Amino acid sequence: MTLIEYISTLGDNPYFGAGAGLFAVGVLATAGRRGLQGATILFRRHCMITMEVTSRDKSYQWLLQWITKYGAQTQHLSVETEFQQTAAGQIKTKFHFIPSPGNHYFWHKNNLIIVERNRDNKMVEVFETVTLTALGRNRGMFMSILDEARKLALQSTDGQTVMYTAMGAEWRPLGYPRRKRPLNSVILDKGLSERIRDDVQEFIDNPKWYMERGIPYRRGYLLYGPPGCGKSSFIMALAGDIDYSICVLNLSDKSMSDDRLSHLLTNAPEQSIILLEDIDAAFVSRDLAKENPVAYQGMGRLTLSGLLNALDGVASTEARILFMTTNYIERLDKALIRPGRVDVKELIDYASEYQLHVMFRRFYPDEPESSAHDFASKVLALQKPVSAAQVQGYFMLHKNEPQTVIDNVIEIVDL
Repeated sequence: MTLIEYISTLGDNPYFGAGAGLFAVGVLATAGRRGLQGATILFRRHCMITMEVTSRDKSYQWLLQWITKYGAQTQHLSVETEFQQTAAGQIKTKFHFIPSPGNHYFWHKNNLIIVERNRDNKMVEVFETVTLTALGRNRGMFMSILDEARKLALQSTDGQTVMYTAMGAEWRPLGYPRRKRPLNSVILDKGLSERIRDDVQEFIDNPKWYMERGIPYRRGYLLYGPPGCGKSSFIMALAGDIDYSICVLNLSDKSMSDDRLSHLLTNAPEQSIILLEDIDAAFVSRDLAKENPVAYQGMGRLTLSGLLNALDGVASTEARILFMTTNYIERLDKALIRPGRVDVKELIDYASEYQLHVMFRRFYPDEPESSAHDFASKVLALQKPVSAAQVQGYFMLHKNEPQTVIDNVIEIVDL
């Protein structure tokens, strides 16, 4: 009897017609479905490899850029807008299409890559995970993808300095990457710029020296002096010179706490300078606070002890370069700027004769040396300190009038 003939006889079977046969078929179908599910799970577990990256991971933005490049085959897209600054300072906008939330498939180096983007909009901040799945058990493929994504991200910011700001417990890019500023464009007193730069480079190049001597591998700098003398501009130019990004921390933020500060310092992007601007605005000497507790009371939940512990406590990070700036060094607590927390202190003062001379030559390169000397001498003869910002502003008023600049130096005092 053939199988077809056997099945046709089941209709005349009273047990099958009473439902027992239908029940058996249902059991077999369920068992088959479960078996297929189990086989699928076993296949994914032993024959496929999966990597999940959350939006809180440092490599998340890198991976999105990588998907932007290789995920062009998908038809379900999201838009990612990129701003680029030209050498002339103009901002150009570029639009990139990346796979939207959902499942997507594309080929990369003869490997089928399945990308799954999941987004959770129920949280205060949008939380997303990107999952990559491929055939095989080769973890090196994902390591290669991450390394390629990192290199791609570095290429996209080549020649630019990325600024980060603290958003909640995370670091987020601040605006668009900025064109690197040449270090020699910030004119400090003679030899000062080179001295700081050489110290930073020596620190970067010699981690082994610190490890062998059991010294924490971190370096702190304090730039102090009157406003408008080039402290922040120099740090920006320095970051570009050593190819680092800048993480700006606002300690006066009312939402800043000891735990949040420690977390941010621990999770700062690699190869970045931590910048604490106007540190005196957040914390002053405890002696001054005792004299006038109302004037110097803290604005947020961050405490001085929390800051000190974050800088060089047990949980403080290694391989860190920290810059602090202040206009009033006398207001800072001595514990904050002691060696170990601040290793190098440099005064960025009012414009010296050297700075005045070099700035004149920079703005008016066709003028003779004697004109630059006359300008510097006349400014110093005023016996009133002027900042580099004042000098630059004065030059901007007379861009093509070098002789007027020399003859009317008294105007610089009113800027």
